[in-house]
Amino acid sequence: MPRILFLALAAALLPSAGVAAHAPDADTAAQEDAAARTLGEEASIVFPGDSSIRNWRADRDRGLWIQDRRGNWYYGSFLGSCRDIDFAHAIGVETRGTARLDRFSTIIVRGERCPLHSFVTSEGPPSKKVRKGERSGSKVPETLP
Repeated sequence: MPRILFLALAAALLPSAGVAAHAPDADTAAQEDAAARTLGEEASIVFPGDSSIRNWRADRDRGLWIQDRRGNWYYGSFLGSCRDIDFAHAIGVETRGTARLDRFSTIIVRGERCPLHSFVTSEGPPSKKVRKGERSGSKVPETLP
């Protein structure tokens, strides 16, 4: 009996070893795909409820960046402002039966409905350092001759 269990365990581990060997190729393909995308085009993510969304970041109350499972970033701007999204730990996505996150979807934040105006391909969100500079309005002082 233990011998059969060992063979079953070994057989179960073989496919994962093959996946690990091909992981760099998948990463390279995802990077090439991201480089080939045209930024600013209307886009969609298919089946957002099926773990298709890897990460998201709020852009104050104006919009949000969403990363799909392949590592591609998108920016969704709201039709109006969306209170509390900057402080939310989780969001919901209402697709109205289409099973795709696009500009016709609505983001749910703490019970508030925030309809999207657009949903476009984008670069990732800016770093915290860049955002701090934007908020303070500070610029690098020019040196005098």
